[in-house]
Amino acid sequence: MSAHHGHHHHHDADSGDRRVLWAVVVNVGLTLAQIVGGIVAGSLALIADALHNFSDAVSLIIAFAARKIARRPSDASMTFGYVRAEIVAALINYTTLILVGLYLVYEAILRFFEPEPVAGWIIVIIAAIALVIDLVTALLTYALSKESMNIRAAFLHNVADALGSIAVIVAGTLIITQGWHIVDPIATLLIAGYILWMAFSEIGGAIRMLMLGTPPGIDIPALVAALRGVKGVADIHHVHVWAIDERENALEAHIVLADGSETDAQPIKERLKTLARERFGIAHTTLEFERAAECCDGEAAKVIGHAVPHGEHVHDH
Repeated sequence: MSAHHGHHHHHDADSGDRRVLWAVVVNVGLTLAQIVGGIVAGSLALIADALHNFSDAVSLIIAFAARKIARRPSDASMTFGYVRAEIVAALINYTTLILVGLYLVYEAILRFFEPEPVAGWIIVIIAAIALVIDLVTALLTYALSKESMNIRAAFLHNVADALGSIAVIVAGTLIITQGWHIVDPIATLLIAGYILWMAFSEIGGAIRMLMLGTPPGIDIPALVAALRGVKGVADIHHVHVWAIDERENALEAHIVLADGSETDAQPIKERLKTLARERFGIAHTTLEFERAAECCDGEAAKVIGHAVPHGEHVHDH
């Protein structure tokens, strides 16, 4: 992480932290208010909703902690720094979101067979208050969720909760006024479906990054062909491309220099790095140079047309 990179994100990061912290405060406050209200009013529904909001608060606390950890500088035990803490947090929050979705499906199916009685308007009013809190939280975290997988996961927890509140308001109103009990499980199933769809479509990106997958949007065959095309390069092998975090990609490769171009190694290196950065958006490039004569025959044979597809080549550094 270059110094200037860290510097100009600094006050953005602080204001972002403040917004996430406010979202945590709002959700914890609501949770406590609902628990007190539930005990005083003897309402289990209020306490159940408090637990819902508490799960939102927990997902936001995880996201907040990960943001803080991610900004710690690299050290001897973490030479890449802690930037991936946010990816780990996203993975945790998407996993819990999937569990929430599956639990809702289970609940909905049960309610098709045994409709739950809705305890009048109190439930609808609680849901309306919870919805307001969820919308406040969503507003606080929406802008951040666009650029950070970590905050997006916490944001989706909130969206899921807001949808749950809307379902309670709509279904509760229809059950009280029309007696349509079937609305409740149908609404729950729709929301569960949406949550699962969102979580499954997002979790892949986090897993891919943690598994050192090629970043989406980087075409390895095109990259290798472009690097091979640089004057003075005879061949290229041991190509690895991975994402350090959501903003920075890295490349390492062995470059075989064409005969007679060994003296130009430095300019060739500059050309390769510039090409990787400008055409493929790869900020960190580590290149190892070899002379064609050094490159053992087996290695050369193995490389031709083979080292390219997604790193299935043999490691024999």
